[in-house]
Amino acid sequence: MKIVVLAGGLSPERDVSLSSASLIANALLSEGHEVALVDVYEGIESLIDLEGSFARPNSGHQFEYVVPDKAPDLDELIHKNSGRKALVGPKVIEICTLADVVFIGLHGAMGENGQLQALLDCFAIPYTGTGYCGSLLAMDKDLSKKLLRQAGIPTADWIMLDRDSDSKSAIINSIGFPCVIKPIHCGSSVGISIVEEPESLLSALDEAFKYESQVLAEKKIVGREFSVGVLDGTTLPAIEIIPKQGFYDYKNKYQKGMATEICPAPVSEEQARRLSEYTMAAHQALRLGAYARIDFILGQDGEFYCLEANTLPGMTPTSLLPQEAAAVGISYNELCDRIVKTAFQEKLN
Repeated sequence: MKIVVLAGGLSPERDVSLSSASLIANALLSEGHEVALVDVYEGIESLIDLEGSFARPNSGHQFEYVVPDKAPDLDELIHKNSGRKALVGPKVIEICTLADVVFIGLHGAMGENGQLQALLDCFAIPYTGTGYCGSLLAMDKDLSKKLLRQAGIPTADWIMLDRDSDSKSAIINSIGFPCVIKPIHCGSSVGISIVEEPESLLSALDEAFKYESQVLAEKKIVGREFSVGVLDGTTLPAIEIIPKQGFYDYKNKYQKGMATEICPAPVSEEQARRLSEYTMAAHQALRLGAYARIDFILGQDGEFYCLEANTLPGMTPTSLLPQEAAAVGISYNELCDRIVKTAFQEKLN
């Protein structure tokens, strides 16, 4: 098949996306597909024939991108592109129309909030993963937590805060400490702070408000962290994440050796069953697609609390979903190939 892997974008998670997408593209080349890796924001500026953008199998071509330890400077990126703020760059749609399937390798922003999915739907371009509705539901942390709670899935207490509200008083009065401050639409732990005492609250809010005008304050649940993937309607084995220091933040997620990950997770049969049931219930409540990942924390009360759903799980060297797939004998290349073939089959139905 001919596949466009879309990556990058005007998002704090563009570096993570470019790393994931490079690995995806290489895997698909190895599986015999023709592949073009395209930054959805920067697009294709050159005058080359778009067909020439596709790397051929057995050509020796390899894609590579290493994630820096800091989030990207988006203002600098905009300046580099002559101040252009349009989210979709030159010739992106044109090259996508040449593909049998678009593999969405973005993270955050338009890649996960449903905008890109809706745009591709408008042009009848088939793509991998969750559709625009489920993407929107999962990406909005406030809305997704409401749906999770309605479906009977435990999630930590939370409140929404606007930039102009008296955020500090609202948190002290309703959530307390320790708490977690998050932008409502960012992933990869971008903009997240754990606040143990009131003195650190204002700096945490300032950090979150750098990214969005609305943030979420959530009661911190202390315990073990887990993630469970879904592939073609079936849960994969749970994985436990143990950061070597701090919490599972941007650096710990994407730099080698910063966290220990155990798969299958060392849990009881009853705990594994509960994780699987909660995962499928969340998958259904949020209308997720053929593959996704749901994150949990096991509280000191013995309950699993859902942290969030990931409609486009990372595919970096330290990512969780590929490790879960490997635990049931699905190689990285096979995982990418299955995701593509599922999307192509959905196009035919």
